[in-house]
Amino acid sequence: MSVSATAFGAEHPAARPPGAGFPTQTNPAAEMSGGWTMNTILFDLDGTLLPMDQKAFLEAYFQELSAAFVHLGYDPEELIRAVWVGTKTMIENDGSATNEERFWEHFARIVGDRAKRDKPRFEEFYRNEFHRVRRAVSPHPLARECVRIVKEKGYTPVLATNPIFPRAGTLARISWAGLDPDDFALITTYEDFHYCKPHPEYYREILQRLGKRPEECVMVGNDVREDMCAARLGMDTFLLTDHLINEDREDVSGYRQGGMNELRQWAEELPAADRQRA
Repeated sequence: MSVSATAFGAEHPAARPPGAGFPTQTNPAAEMSGGWTMNTILFDLDGTLLPMDQKAFLEAYFQELSAAFVHLGYDPEELIRAVWVGTKTMIENDGSATNEERFWEHFARIVGDRAKRDKPRFEEFYRNEFHRVRRAVSPHPLARECVRIVKEKGYTPVLATNPIFPRAGTLARISWAGLDPDDFALITTYEDFHYCKPHPEYYREILQRLGKRPEECVMVGNDVREDMCAARLGMDTFLLTDHLINEDREDVSGYRQGGMNELRQWAEELPAADRQRA
């Protein structure tokens, strides 16, 4: 469940520097008068490309998960607690194992050896019953439009969703948003990543895999703590306010921001990705 890390009571010490936020006020139109190096756009998924109410999503998710496993002898309360514990350990991951390995290690400590036996059934759940959770999201037609626009201008789109879901669960949510996995050069999932938002190493892992520098990227997201922290590395940012999450009550006035309509306008105003000025 790609939700705010504070929902788990977990936060890596490296994730929060002293002081307030990290505002960036770069304007694409203004950039056209000088150098233009940005060529990659990182999009958050839940609450950004896939609008949702976080509480409604979690309620639907756990309802479907419990219903799918009760006949296998899982107590719903214990199952949900095990998922929370496993997710918390992913958020606190120090990079020495994949998020998938972290999750199943701690999930099994609660539900026992049957976790290994039933792991294929969990994977099947994300390919099947999980799609019923779609009732808790509200796809926006402009999400697909924004991705299309930046691709046509030569930018590299990345799906930078918190990698605490298996790939099947992430592909499902991509489809709910009306998008295609092929729209993205990279999709972050728990099988492949070793950190989570808001750890800066999560963003460094993306940069390393893409062979990009921070100044070549902009992070688009709705969570101030988890998405805007990319500015610490030197990335540009766009704060989507339609489903804003600002649990630390930071002053966000310095960030470029707006709803989905403003995001589309910003994308339309971007110069071509290969435009270079002396």
